[in-house]
Amino acid sequence: MFSRTPRRTGSGGTDDRFLSSVERSSARAQRQTTKGDRLSHVLTPALALLALALPLSAQPERRGRIDVHDYTIDAEISPNTQSLSARAAVRFIPSDDGLTFLTFELNNSLNISHVDDAQGKPLQTSRNQGDFTVRVNFPRPLPKGQPSSLTFYYDGKLSGQEESPVEGITFAAIHPDYAYLLYPARWFPVSGYTADRFGADLRITVPTGYSVLGSGIDSHQASGDKNLFEFKMDRPSFPGSIAVVKDAPVKVDSEGVTTTLYFRDPEKAMSQAYGEEIGKMMSYFTGTFGLPAYANLTIVETEPGAPNGYAAPGMVFLAPHGITQSVASRLLANEVSRQWWEELVSSASRNHIWLTNGMAAYSELLWTEHTAGAGAMETQLNSEMIGALTVDNVPLIQSSRLDDYSPEFWALTGSKGASVMNMLRYVLGDEPFFKVLKEYAKQCAWQAVTTEDLRKIIQTVTGKDIGYFFIQWVESSGAPEFKLEYTIYRVQKGFRVMGKISQDLDTFRMPVELKIDTEGNPESTRVEVMGTSSEFTVDTFGKPKNIQIDPDGRVLRYSPDVRVQVAIRRGEQYAEMSDFASALREYSKALETKRTSSLASYRIGEVYFKQSNLQSAANSFRECLNGDLTPKWTEVWAHINLGWIYDITGQRDRAVNEYNLALRTKDNTQNAQAEASQYLKAPYQREKRPEQ
Repeated sequence: MFSRTPRRTGSGGTDDRFLSSVERSSARAQRQTTKGDRLSHVLTPALALLALALPLSAQPERRGRIDVHDYTIDAEISPNTQSLSARAAVRFIPSDDGLTFLTFELNNSLNISHVDDAQGKPLQTSRNQGDFTVRVNFPRPLPKGQPSSLTFYYDGKLSGQEESPVEGITFAAIHPDYAYLLYPARWFPVSGYTADRFGADLRITVPTGYSVLGSGIDSHQASGDKNLFEFKMDRPSFPGSIAVVKDAPVKVDSEGVTTTLYFRDPEKAMSQAYGEEIGKMMSYFTGTFGLPAYANLTIVETEPGAPNGYAAPGMVFLAPHGITQSVASRLLANEVSRQWWEELVSSASRNHIWLTNGMAAYSELLWTEHTAGAGAMETQLNSEMIGALTVDNVPLIQSSRLDDYSPEFWALTGSKGASVMNMLRYVLGDEPFFKVLKEYAKQCAWQAVTTEDLRKIIQTVTGKDIGYFFIQWVESSGAPEFKLEYTIYRVQKGFRVMGKISQDLDTFRMPVELKIDTEGNPESTRVEVMGTSSEFTVDTFGKPKNIQIDPDGRVLRYSPDVRVQVAIRRGEQYAEMSDFASALREYSKALETKRTSSLASYRIGEVYFKQSNLQSAANSFRECLNGDLTPKWTEVWAHINLGWIYDITGQRDRAVNEYNLALRTKDNTQNAQAEASQYLKAPYQREKRPEQ
């Protein structure tokens, strides 16, 4: 599940983790792992950490830092030739002294004709295709703190088939009927990607009959057979995403919010439903977070292969996979909330990007809580926590070590970020927590922030210094696994429970809830768990029958069941990247911990089926049916997969029996009943591989 964060490309309204990678995000399904220069796509987390420990002599040359003030971009887009021609002037202030060169990121498909300095003199440049960068050299060092500028002249074709700066995901494509150019495509020279906020004056020319959509104050004028659209944004944010459209939009008024939607057939039929949901979200989030960067949003459909969702100031881009017959509320909540947690307030560096990705992911949880109740939120939160634990060896504060849009990146910054936000809510209490969020958005509006900024606002609002919390959950890695020992004594007025909570993290500190079930009403208390062992004493009126640690699942922690789920999730991540050997290894770990895990057996069957190891696949699907059948959908889909295997091997009678057994479950997860009915009528035909 992506959304620029597991989320930019796949936080849909249903559980994206249900079947194979094909059923999840189209972007994830297209990820490739053959590029040797993209670290976390090709290395396991452990090997990635080893690579990061190379000697200093192996480290790349240090790039000079600058603070980009704004861009002035004049670009002409030609839909018929799928090409772009542009002049981009960037104004900046050097943050380091004596800079002799600067490095910008620019899409490899765009060819630079020349780069001029502030006086219009051409400068020497060089390209590095491996990391999509342009190096600009200066004849004399740039003085620190003195404003300067560069102007890039470039052109090229962006059909959507070119190599993307983020492997396997399309962020820019120009088609005869529509186009979209998103900031991650680096369609203009980028410095400080996702961290350095900037203003912009974008002047985009297109042929008559086309319109351009962008962020900021807009205007347009006709000039012969062309139209010029201009978008000005003075406040620093990330306004570098535009769209080109031909058709008229659908405008939807909901909750006092006007949403303008540019959906194409057949998704256009969903415009009203999406517009109404967005209005409700904007109203709820405004009440929760305060005033947004933009109240009225423009929603643009992109295409398959683009991220399922992407947010820009006042805009949200959705791929067809994110425009579903039932509104993809989780995806939408994530993207809509980014009007606060990215466009209004963003992270000062990629090491602090959990502040945006984590808050966007937590906004999904808040929306679920608001619309479906606390129980639905707890179920969703558990899934986020499992995702968070798949990366337990990299602290949040070191997230820049992970590759953009990789499963590990989203698991850490999105899922763990959301888990940390929920634990922060638990530690502070609801009223102080939401007061902090409003003050955070208000004080830091139009700024890039760090984790320390959030900590200071918490201290100002609540009077509490919870530095220990950030040390544990942001600056450190790992999670506890609690063990409980206790003895019950009878006392004069009831019973006394004396015990201790132990775990293996020596620096751990966290308040933890204890729930004591008694013969009467259950009783709860908080225990401040510090270090590897913490003692507690609780008096109860009724006789204690059972004691639970963290009964509501608020603390990010391990347990035997959680370890099974984490191993399966890791396996799913490897399978998405077609690393089937690693996927099988993780699924096997899950079965070692819990032999009856139907989900682990099902996933193993999936991998064997993809590898055409049909006997092993059948064995695994049978093991799935003999297991705990959790989640319930594993039963119906194990029968369907067995039916496919029997059809492939020419055993039609056995296949028909499996399809009938699938129908008898009455489980319709992912349209399973229609699938089973379809193959009762005609045998399953395996798709031919290109080499076959």
